[in-house]
Amino acid sequence: MSHSTLQVLSDNVKLLKASASKHAIYGVLIAVMAIVVATFMVSFVEHGEVTLDGIVNAQKTNVALWLLNLSPFGFAFWGQYVSNVMAFQAGAMVVDQTNELRAQAQAIERRATYEVTHDRLTNLPNRVLLQDRLDQAVHIAHRDQLNMAVMVMDLDRFKEINDALGRDQGDRLLRQVAARLKAAVQETETIARSGGDEFVLLLPKISGEQDAIHTAVNISNALKAAFDLGQSKLDVQASIGIALFPEHGSSAEDLLQRAEVAMYSAKQEKSGYTIYEDKQEINSPRRVTLVGELRQALERDELLLQYQPKVDVKSNQVTAVEVLSRWRHPRHGVIPPEEFIPLAERTGLIKIVTAWVLKKALHQIGEWSRAGIELGVSVNISTQDLHDQELYDRVTGLLAANRLDASQLVLEMTETSIMIDKERATNMLQRLASSGIRISIDDFGTGYSSLAHLSVLPVKEIKIDKSFVIDMQDNPKHANIVHAIIDLGHNLNMKVVGEGVESEYAYRELQRLRCDSLQGEYLSKPLMADELAAWVLDTSRTRKVHSI
Repeated sequence: MSHSTLQVLSDNVKLLKASASKHAIYGVLIAVMAIVVATFMVSFVEHGEVTLDGIVNAQKTNVALWLLNLSPFGFAFWGQYVSNVMAFQAGAMVVDQTNELRAQAQAIERRATYEVTHDRLTNLPNRVLLQDRLDQAVHIAHRDQLNMAVMVMDLDRFKEINDALGRDQGDRLLRQVAARLKAAVQETETIARSGGDEFVLLLPKISGEQDAIHTAVNISNALKAAFDLGQSKLDVQASIGIALFPEHGSSAEDLLQRAEVAMYSAKQEKSGYTIYEDKQEINSPRRVTLVGELRQALERDELLLQYQPKVDVKSNQVTAVEVLSRWRHPRHGVIPPEEFIPLAERTGLIKIVTAWVLKKALHQIGEWSRAGIELGVSVNISTQDLHDQELYDRVTGLLAANRLDASQLVLEMTETSIMIDKERATNMLQRLASSGIRISIDDFGTGYSSLAHLSVLPVKEIKIDKSFVIDMQDNPKHANIVHAIIDLGHNLNMKVVGEGVESEYAYRELQRLRCDSLQGEYLSKPLMADELAAWVLDTSRTRKVHSI
C-alpha cells in the first residue's frame, strides 16, 4: 500500500474521529459484531465448522448476510442523526435558557433601577429621581430663561392618624393620597414622595405665580373628599409651600429649602398654601432648634401656665378658666402655644406636655379652692392624648390627689381629633364623662363631625371658633353661623362658649343671642395664677367682669 493511500486512510480516520458521534460509532461496532457472529454461524451450519473458506463462502452465497452487511451504514446514519437531533435540542435548550436568563437579568436590572429611583410604597419618584429632574429643570430654566416652581406638600396631623390607626392604615392613606396627586398634575410635571408624609411637586415650565397657585388649589381640591380606609373615613388636609424660580432661588437646593420653609409657614398659619417670603426664613432655623430643646424644656420646668377667664353671661361672674401653656425660653423669651404645640405633636412629646399641664393646672385649682376661689378649669387635649389608654387613670388620679370634683375639669378637643378614629375616641370620652368630667368641643364650626355623631357623644359644651366671633360685625354670614351654633347647642342640651370676644359689639351680641359663657381679651387677657386670683376676687366684690 502506497504512502499516499495510507495518508488518505489516516486523514479519513481523523475526520471520522473528529466528526462522528459516539452514538454512530457504537452503532457501527454493534453492526460489525453482528455481521461477524452471523457469518460464523452460517459457516458452522453449512460446513459443520468455522473455517476461512466457509466464512468467505457464506458471505458470497447468503443473501441475508448481504443485507446485514449494510447495517453498519444504517447504524452509522441513525446514530449520527440521533446525535444531531440531540445536539440541536440541547443547543435550542441552551439558547432558550440563555435568552430566559438574559431576560431575567434585564428585568432584575430594570427593577433595581426602578427601585433606586422610585418609592416602593406609592410608586412615585423618590428623592434620587426628583433631584435628577430638579437639576435638569433648573439647567433648562437657566438656559432658556423659563419660569418654574417647586412645591412641598405635607399632610396635616398625619402623625396623629398614623398613631391612632396604625402604620398599615397610614401607608394605605399615603397610597391613596399619591393616586390623587398623580391624577391632579399634568404629565409634564413631577410629583415625588420625598419621605414620610411629605411630597414634592416640580412644575418645570410656568407662566408665572398664578400657575403655581392654580396647581396648589387643584391639589387641595383633590384632597377634599374623604379617604376610605375600610372601617374609617378620614378628612385629610395638607399644607403646601411654593418657591419660584428665579425669584426665590437659582439652584435646586435653594428652591427645595425655601418651598419647605413656606410649607411650615402655611401649616402654622393654617392657610392651606403659601408662597415663600424672606421673613419666613427667620423662623426656619429657630424651629429646628426648638424641636431639639423641647424635651429639655420639660425637664427644666421652662413651661408655664396662664389662665384666661370664662365668664358666665347670666351671673356676669368668672366661673372657669382655660389653661394656656407658654414656653419661657432662655433665649427667645416667651413662646406661644401655637408655635411649640405643633412641634410637640409632630415629635410625639405632646402626651408629656399634656400630662405636665394637667398636673400643674389641677394643682393650681386645688390651691385656689383651698383659698376660697372655686373655679372650673379647661385643658386642651390632642388626638394622641385622646387615644392614650392611660389618660383616664391619669386624669382621675390627679383629681383625687388634689381633692377636686370631676365636674371642675373640662377637657377640650377639636372635632377633627375626634373624627380621626371615632370609635376609639368615643369610647375614651364616654369613660371620662362617666366619672363626671365634662367634655367640650373646641373651635366648633371648623371641623368635619356630623351632627348625627355629635348627638351621641357625651359632650356638655361647644366653643364657637373665634374666627366667627371676631368677624361677626363685618361678616353677616359669620354672624348667622354664630347664631345657628348657639341654637344648635341649646337644642342638644349643651352649654355654648363664645371665644375670641375682642370688642364690645361681640360681647353685647353674644349676650343677646343667649350664649352661656364668654372669653376673650375684651374681658381679660390670659393671666398668671396670682394675677388671676386677684382679678377674680376683685370682680367677685363688684360682681362685674367688665365696665361697659
